[in-house]
Amino acid sequence: MTEYDVAVIGGGSGGYAAARTAAAGGMKTVVVDGADELGGLCILRGCMPSKTLIESANRNIVIREAEEFGLKVDGSSVDTKKIIERKRWLIKDFSDYREGQLNDGRFDLLRGFARFEDANTLKVQLRDGGEEVIKAKTVIIASGSSIFVPEIPGLKEAGYLTSDDVLDKEDAPESVIVLGGGAIALELAHYYDGIGKRVTVIQRSEHLLTGMDHDVADELETALKDRGLEVFCGTKILKVDVLTDGVKRVTFEHKGQTVEVAGEEILVALGRNATSDKLALDKAGVALNKDKVKVEASMQTTAPNIFAAGDVCGPYEIVHIAIEQGEKAAENAMMYLRGCDPTEYQLMDYRLKLYGIFTEPQVATVGITEIEAAREGREVLVETYPFNDHGKSMVHGSKHGFVKLIGDAKTKEILGGAVVGPEGTELIHEIVVAMAFRATAGQLARIPHYHPTLSEIWTYPAEDIADA
Repeated sequence: MTEYDVAVIGGGSGGYAAARTAAAGGMKTVVVDGADELGGLCILRGCMPSKTLIESANRNIVIREAEEFGLKVDGSSVDTKKIIERKRWLIKDFSDYREGQLNDGRFDLLRGFARFEDANTLKVQLRDGGEEVIKAKTVIIASGSSIFVPEIPGLKEAGYLTSDDVLDKEDAPESVIVLGGGAIALELAHYYDGIGKRVTVIQRSEHLLTGMDHDVADELETALKDRGLEVFCGTKILKVDVLTDGVKRVTFEHKGQTVEVAGEEILVALGRNATSDKLALDKAGVALNKDKVKVEASMQTTAPNIFAAGDVCGPYEIVHIAIEQGEKAAENAMMYLRGCDPTEYQLMDYRLKLYGIFTEPQVATVGITEIEAAREGREVLVETYPFNDHGKSMVHGSKHGFVKLIGDAKTKEILGGAVVGPEGTELIHEIVVAMAFRATAGQLARIPHYHPTLSEIWTYPAEDIADA
């Protein structure tokens, strides 16, 4: 039986960050990962493959809108097989690099599935057969998440796609019904629309992007509808069936009416569940909050020697946050081994929490939202500025979107920002930097901005807050 200082369950972004941090601290470390491929969700079935497909869709949209800019394009077409081929070789490059990192000797790698026997013992079912038992003074759970598929009458019988399927599907249906209105649903809806398919989005909540400010979500909804997507929010799905010609039909309630929409295929994108059910967490004294591992800000679980990171614990399913959680989990595991008091542990700070949605237009936010400010009773100033009245974005051809700044009503410190518009996921980082240094709106407004650029749009709401 091998004994370790730190055992990490899962070799994705959070798990790898934890393992390399522990190894760099001189800890004898092992990563246990039983997935078919190494790399984790972001590399294999999330961020990178989806953005690769979306890039192809974006290029096709540019071609589609070329005439507006005095350009004529004849004979263009979409080859989804080549789009997927490009995705495969890019992802192979990314995953090969991560596999090399996991196998470079800094820590051991066990290819198998771990279950707790107690807080210090893991039984690993090896992929190639047999099992191995390991002892660990501390454990970091980074087992990730899996696709959630709800119980909808007729859905299983009709058949459906998930995000995993779309990211490896060499052909594309002519029409798609997307169930869901979160980031994954909307990005893949954008992909299908971008390559010329008919798309209908059905969202349960009253707004897209549940949890975001309504002006942000509603602006995106308006833009999507303007591009030709059908979008239904505030729905209750009743059933799914298949018509005689093989077309799939979704029946749902919307604004007091029963609505039916038909499409060649259905994409289920209603979120993900934490992968915690097969770990036998009860044997280790690790509590759950619904399906997620319950953690403190230090990433410590209810078992003192066990920590967690990434999608398995949340609260945000964001890669850079998972990496930071993994690093802090490892640092605190080492502090636990040194006998430090938990009050000395490093804590996660989500003040700069950051979101990005790669639709057209893009959506990005950082920091506090208006909804959160109201819930917390904070007095804030909010100012916006539209892209359709901004020089560079008008040249760009942007018809929708705005930027928003949220500042403290007394100090004018920037507390949050949002973008719906061109290159929003890039533009938001100016506000991340400003917030990292706790800049006021006045300080941001005084920073030189080159003209004409998209970035200078931030100066307008910044000036308004500074002058309020």
